[in-house]
Amino acid sequence: MVGQFDTSSGTEQNKPMAQAKVIPQYIAGLSAAFGAFCMGASMGWSAPVERMLTEEEAYGFPVSSDQFGWLSSLLTLGATVVCIPAGFIIDWIGRRPTMLALIPPYMVGWILMIFGQNVMMLYFGRFILGVCGGAFCVTASMYTTEVSTVAKRGTMGSFFELNTVSGLLYGYIVGGYLPLLTINILCAILPLIFAAVHFFMPESPVYLVMKGRPEDATKSLLWLRGKDCDVSYELKEILEERTKNADEPKVSILKMLRRPITLKGIGIAVMLQILQQWTGVNAIMFYSTSIFEDVGASLSGRICTILIGATQLVMTLVATLIVDKVGRRILLLVSAFFMAITTCLMGVYFQMKESDEASVASLGWLPITSTLVFIVASSIGFGPVPWLIMAELFTEDVKSIAGSIAGTINWFSAFLVTKLFPLLNNSIGSAPTFWIFSGIGFFAFVWTLIWVPETKGKTLLEIQHLLAGGRKSNPISQQVISSACVNSEVSSFTDRKDQGLYSHSAGVKKC
Repeated sequence: MVGQFDTSSGTEQNKPMAQAKVIPQYIAGLSAAFGAFCMGASMGWSAPVERMLTEEEAYGFPVSSDQFGWLSSLLTLGATVVCIPAGFIIDWIGRRPTMLALIPPYMVGWILMIFGQNVMMLYFGRFILGVCGGAFCVTASMYTTEVSTVAKRGTMGSFFELNTVSGLLYGYIVGGYLPLLTINILCAILPLIFAAVHFFMPESPVYLVMKGRPEDATKSLLWLRGKDCDVSYELKEILEERTKNADEPKVSILKMLRRPITLKGIGIAVMLQILQQWTGVNAIMFYSTSIFEDVGASLSGRICTILIGATQLVMTLVATLIVDKVGRRILLLVSAFFMAITTCLMGVYFQMKESDEASVASLGWLPITSTLVFIVASSIGFGPVPWLIMAELFTEDVKSIAGSIAGTINWFSAFLVTKLFPLLNNSIGSAPTFWIFSGIGFFAFVWTLIWVPETKGKTLLEIQHLLAGGRKSNPISQQVISSACVNSEVSSFTDRKDQGLYSHSAGVKKC
């Protein structure tokens, strides 16, 4: 517990202060992560409306299977092109203004979807929705981390993934039982709900300090922690980090990215993001309804799709609870193994159906069970863990740009998979398509076993040693350590009681 600082003498008293409140942090974090809910609803829109568009012509004009493939994949393409620019914009105008500025274009995207008169309008609408959702991926996750205390950072860090899968389930439910116009309207109101709530949230204190506004940062911290909480120590740490970064010699981002340890980290992060998509998860999520209806299962396609969304949500919650106990690597290995097995079984089913449809008359449960087990395996491993490892591999000076690179690769891979899945399905058949995913799943297992380090419970310095090969005196490792751990002194800053600032001096512990 942090003691109160005596603003007259600069000495620390042993008088206890109020604990930081949890509810304001959760409100701010959940309000930002609701942007992920909006994105998840846009993603979940595809599966239940496919038949409405391609067979029932719900818009009043025909949509071919190839055109629907573009409608599904343009969302991910829009997210691909915005990740890196969003990383610069949030440092320019701020986290909160960036998210609020996304609402008008978000509404434009849904208006195009509601009043679409031709396929081109739908294309533009889906692309714009992807741009806004991709920007939320970068901005909301950073904001949520920056407004949380250290003790709650893990829990709040999971808000984004949880909101994404919750949004997917929302899209499945409204899409499964309502007409197309109602579905579009119920998805379109989500960004408005976000704006109405997040408008009253504070800006990130980290961003405010970065812009030289410590008084506003103090107000933000007091809103987030409670007005009776002593935020001076936390503010001091943020100021120290800013001082450290300001004192370090300026090095081009390209030179920092070319460091051997950073390159190895980028290689691991990027490959995990590629494998996350190329094991087939988004293809199965986008086209789940048609998969179930094609097998003639006793449950309707919409029920099975909702069941998938609910399973994903529950297992994402489970993964959040066990990842710090079981470890990242073992979850990835278990995930890859079962994803490979289940997609292989789905390939076997469709091959049997193509050869002799009567032979699978009693096996309708197989693709459903395989798909559900696939979703369970993906949700506990290759769904959330690549994002977590990505945040742990890099030093602060390259984390934002390296993370943007990995995020861009992820969305581009998702675009390719969702675009190629229907093409492969139509050209070579369902069985070979799922066997391709199965082969990639087995490759993911072997690659993880060989290359992915276990980062559970390790400090940044220890992870950098792992990437350097574990050699204690490795000069590359020492370069990173000297960059990450520098000596700095934080000068006294003026006490302003009306702005909540406390005056004190402190030396930073040497690494």
